[in-house]
Amino acid sequence: MPRRKTSEQSLTPLELEIMNVLWETGPVNVQTVQARLTGRDLAYTTVQTMLNVLHRKGKVKRRLKDRAYLYQPILSRQKAVTQAVGDMLDRFFGGSADSLVLSLVETRKLTPEKLAQIQKLVEQPREDGHGND
Repeated sequence: MPRRKTSEQSLTPLELEIMNVLWETGPVNVQTVQARLTGRDLAYTTVQTMLNVLHRKGKVKRRLKDRAYLYQPILSRQKAVTQAVGDMLDRFFGGSADSLVLSLVETRKLTPEKLAQIQKLVEQPREDGHGND
């Protein structure tokens, strides 16, 4: 499988903050995104530039309404999570989910209770009919 460019797939921390605003609000203009970015005092032009970058990357779409663009996500939150986890697996664990889980267990981030919960999920038949191959 060809390795994807991280910059094309991953969201930067600021892009993720902006996407979170869009996922929570739906179609909004730059000013609304700027106002909803909590804990940050970003210039209007900075937010506009970041939204344009997300548009160029194909993560958001925009439409003109009353001389202002309204932005809304194309990329779903779940797809963003899937991409971020895939990038992390590639970068830190050589693509090995096993290594990630072992690391979580070793650092005590994954408790025995959570492991038991994961085991139950793994043992359940998949709803898409493919089972655990």
